[in-house]
Amino acid sequence: MDCWRKIQRSGWIFPTLILCLYGFFVMMRPSEPFLTPYLTGPDKNLTIEEVTQKIFPVWTYSYLALLFPVFVLTDYIRYKPVIIIQGISLIVTWLLLLFAHGVWAMQLLEFTYGMVTATEVAYYAYIYSVVSVDHYQKVTSYCRSITLVSTTAASLLGQLLVSLAHVSYFYLNAISLASVSLAFISSFFLPMPKKSMFFHRKSSPEVSIGPTVKNPPGTSNLPNHQQDKEVKMPPENSQGTHQPFKNQDSKHFLALLVQLCKDLKECYTTKKLLYWSIWWALATAGFNQILNYIQVLWDDKAPSHSSAVYNGAVEAIATFLSSIASLAVGYVKLNWDLTGELALGIFSALDAGSLFLMHFTGNIWACYVAYLVFKACYMLLITIATFQIAVSLSMERYALMFGFNNFVALLIQTVLTVTVVDSTGLGLDIGTQFLIYGSYFAVIAAIFLIRSIYTIISIKCQQNIAGNPRTNEAEDQNITGYATRL
Repeated sequence: MDCWRKIQRSGWIFPTLILCLYGFFVMMRPSEPFLTPYLTGPDKNLTIEEVTQKIFPVWTYSYLALLFPVFVLTDYIRYKPVIIIQGISLIVTWLLLLFAHGVWAMQLLEFTYGMVTATEVAYYAYIYSVVSVDHYQKVTSYCRSITLVSTTAASLLGQLLVSLAHVSYFYLNAISLASVSLAFISSFFLPMPKKSMFFHRKSSPEVSIGPTVKNPPGTSNLPNHQQDKEVKMPPENSQGTHQPFKNQDSKHFLALLVQLCKDLKECYTTKKLLYWSIWWALATAGFNQILNYIQVLWDDKAPSHSSAVYNGAVEAIATFLSSIASLAVGYVKLNWDLTGELALGIFSALDAGSLFLMHFTGNIWACYVAYLVFKACYMLLITIATFQIAVSLSMERYALMFGFNNFVALLIQTVLTVTVVDSTGLGLDIGTQFLIYGSYFAVIAAIFLIRSIYTIISIKCQQNIAGNPRTNEAEDQNITGYATRL
């Protein structure tokens, strides 16, 4: 009992513990690596064309439609209610997956899963509203690590149950439903935050992330309780008593949105942040597209109704390698300002090569290995990009750039889906799709390789001229200006 009281009094251990429990059960979904075999198997009896062209694209469209309003709502209602909404959406998703049938029902399922992914922002932002800055790094590592551990364990569990115990995909989904239900229950034990990043940074409603708005005239020197009394006094005319508050709230909301736009503009005028954000948006769009359709490609290379399925084992290994790659970034001592864009180009080229291999090979094992390389390279780069952007910004501005970069990525992914996948567009077969995705990453690699070569050449020229005593000051300024423009 004393230990439990100590945990509750600590201020950060209890909410971190509950949030980690929630994250563990949310990601403990052993059925997820086997979604395509389940949908195309006897349980749902859908064709691969229906799954690829009519069902999976709905997730992309719903995620895009929900991302911005959920992002704003999450901060406004202070995270916990949105985490609860995510739990409800997960339960509805798996109930549909277990008991619903037909294309329309599966499209509804993809919409609810779009709500799940759109509300993920609440999980990662919640902790910053209930713990002090001193514990940010520690609790962030706990929350992210527990999701990686849970995903790896779930994929491995699913593979063992399928390969050794011959458990059907239906019962894997039943286990997933039980897990997300436990996550939903645990979300009610989270303490309700008293602040948020933007709308509730302080107790005063006038505070925004930009310049502080002054108190109304006549109240600036009054104590808080007297200010409350001043505000709550009814006007002489009782009609429209609540209108001033509504107007004040709406003006504060609009002022905050304007300030957010100004902050975004300032962030993207910094060339370093702009280039890292461009890669982030382009690569994340491609990565999400691969994750959405990789099981379809595996089923095409080795049909699940006639071949052994090892999707769970591959996902477990891929997650483990991704966590190792992300962890390794912290121990690599490089000048990322100089070599960062070169790394983006080289590893994006590896991603492109992996996707080309997936297209041209007929061997499922080669396809599995290519996927492992692809996912590890992306996770390595996104970790570097995240660090490079976060180190230059406050928490509020980083959250803004994170949300906006993902929004742009979803826009690009939507264009790819409509053009390449959807039956209203080209409706290409899965092999041709991966040829296009490989070309897409090849273009990204070319952009950043060329960019890095120009940057390195300009820096070398600047160093050579700086070492030449006969170089005049005007030439130095020209070279510096050239490097800055690059």
